Amino acid sequence: MKWQAQVWIYRNYTMNEQADHLTFSQTRHCKARRSGFTLAEAMLATVVLGIAAAGVLLPFTSGATVQAEGMRRTLGVKLASDLMQKIVNTPFDQIVADYGAYPPEDEGQVKDAGGVVFTDSNYARFSRKVISCLYVTVPQQPLQSEPEKCNFIHITVRVCYSGKEIAIINRLLSE
Repeated sequence: MKWQAQVWIYRNYTMNEQADHLTFSQTRHCKARRSGFTLAEAMLATVVLGIAAAGVLLPFTSGATVQAEGMRRTLGVKLASDLMQKIVNTPFDQIVADYGAYPPEDEGQVKDAGGVVFTDSNYARFSRKVISCLYVTVPQQPLQSEPEKCNFIHITVRVCYSGKEIAIINRLLSE
């Protein structure tokens, strides 16, 4: 019996030691698995962060686009207004002769009030043209057979950016 007890103790001790060893190994393996992210979890987190970043950054890029379009329209109106002012400052009897066949200012060839081409890169894609510069009569005015005797001139100035119209000014001038 003593021998059986010793075998039993040895067997239990050996089994407990193996069990402890297996338990420790399994525990260590499980802890290693639980201490990090799986590839699927990392990919899912990346997708979620990408969508969140796009949602946050999209208004900023849209705002920059709107701001650039506003700047182009402001410059376009300024260019149209400058040319219209130049026409208005011309003596009335010379307006149609000078601006009726006014050559269009192509992209990158827009001139300032002094006749010098703008070199600023902001003006590089603008073009400007006098669309119409004609003598007109109004209903209250008697019809004239000679256009030069009319008291009004209708002027239209158009400004484009990359071929797209962004500003147009119409004006009716009188003597």
